Amino acid sequence: MKIVVFGKQFGPGFYDKCALLFKYLNESGAEVIVFEPFARFLSETAHIESYASKTFSSYNDLPNCNMLFSVGGDGTFLDAITMVRNRDIPLVGINSGRLGFLADIGMGDLPKAIDEILEGRFGIRELNLLQLSASTNCFGDINFALNELAIHKRDSSSMITVHTFLDGEFLNSYWSDGLIVSTPTGSTAYSLSVGGPILLPSAKDFIITPIAPHNLTVRPLVVPNTAEISLKVEGRGGKFLASLDSRSCILDDAVELKVRKADFTVSVVERIGQSFYSTLRNKLMWGADKRN
Repeated sequence: MKIVVFGKQFGPGFYDKCALLFKYLNESGAEVIVFEPFARFLSETAHIESYASKTFSSYNDLPNCNMLFSVGGDGTFLDAITMVRNRDIPLVGINSGRLGFLADIGMGDLPKAIDEILEGRFGIRELNLLQLSASTNCFGDINFALNELAIHKRDSSSMITVHTFLDGEFLNSYWSDGLIVSTPTGSTAYSLSVGGPILLPSAKDFIITPIAPHNLTVRPLVVPNTAEISLKVEGRGGKFLASLDSRSCILDDAVELKVRKADFTVSVVERIGQSFYSTLRNKLMWGADKRN
């Protein structure tokens, strides 16, 4: 089995578990390939032996493999997707920190979970992404997002207006601090924090969620992901900030954005017996109040 490991820096509290991860992979006979900056961190800072046969540095030199392990938080997982893209390589999210919906294998579950995965006892969940197109493509060929597109005001305390269209038909002009177009996966991320609903990962929808809207009757809206969403921004500053997951750029308000479902999906490894519902209960601490 050939396994790629992608990660970033993390704190000393995860050093022992991370070392155990690489020991398990080595003892299983897997060929391990490590993201080059992560390999340097492991060697020079954490002093962890990765047993890597080689390294890679980008999507272009990512070798064919059976799966990719993302070591870190959800942000690291989102960055790992930019390495995999449409290569149909299953991703395993290993959480080195606290809350994680995508990196959902915690430190306490690590030895058992890795054993299950290496023995082939797991399922695969296919996740939809959104894709952005614009007259100015500052995101290059990484113009997709697993979580969301977020639009924010910039250079002014004044609100912006986001004129929104679905398949060319006018929906609404949002007077707000910004607007989020979220996938079902992103429904538990930024969109949730500003009052958006939670969708199941299998939902074939997008969520349009305003950020601090001026009109309180304007609420989040769920729309089918077969629709093309067009966005035109107005504001006093003449510019706005657009973000795809963790990547951002500044755009002129003359730029029109179009969002649609990406033409590829991401495969995520799901442990047997651990469903999205159990993840919700654990991560959001549903039931922690004894009255529930």
